[in-house]
Amino acid sequence: MSGMIPRRLGLCLQAAASSHSAGQSVIRRTFSTSPAALSHIGKQSLPFGSDVVMTHDQTPIMTPRVPADLHSTTLHIKGPLGEHVLPIKPFVNLSFEQEQGDSLLSVSVHDASIKEQRAMWGTTRALIANAITGVTEGYTVPVRLVGVGYRATLEDGENNRKKLSMKLGYSHQVEIEIPEGVQCSTPLPNKIMLQGNDIQKVKEFAFKIRKWRPPEPYNQKGIFVGDETIAKKTSKKK
Repeated sequence: MSGMIPRRLGLCLQAAASSHSAGQSVIRRTFSTSPAALSHIGKQSLPFGSDVVMTHDQTPIMTPRVPADLHSTTLHIKGPLGEHVLPIKPFVNLSFEQEQGDSLLSVSVHDASIKEQRAMWGTTRALIANAITGVTEGYTVPVRLVGVGYRATLEDGENNRKKLSMKLGYSHQVEIEIPEGVQCSTPLPNKIMLQGNDIQKVKEFAFKIRKWRPPEPYNQKGIFVGDETIAKKTSKKK
């Protein structure tokens, strides 16, 4: 029995031999039959409170800020902390519903089999959710300065606007003007708190600060955004 070739292996060898004799190369590839793991975030209804007012303007945008927004519609989201204006792709549908006293927003697309529409389905829902959180609760991003002598203070800038002044080990102080829509405070000399209703603006300014002293792994010093950490490395010894 030990010298006998299993029937299945024998059939595979015969097929390979016949193909080789016919002058054809045999290429076998194995493919996974498990389905792709999809988040389906776009299908989830989006609840929002009575203090949020959403207005969907169906007029197509003909003079867009960026070319990708051409023919898109406009969604206005207004809340206690401000207002956001989001461009909505023409193939994205928004429907507002009332369920047990709560307001719900459902997002759908014309044809989910098209890759672009399927990709923008969840993206649109996430952008609207971020805007709702921004106009109701706002966003807070802490920035930590880790290093000997690293300090941050707020000073008066031009046009009655504040600027952030930092000592980061250079021969000069680093001064950055605080953008509109972002509030900045320094509760501690080595800690900066950024607040705003637009998460993109807040984090963009946070990483603009970070680029002056990115965290380095050997002494673990630098500017850390949020709960950012970095793995410590040991220096190479000769």
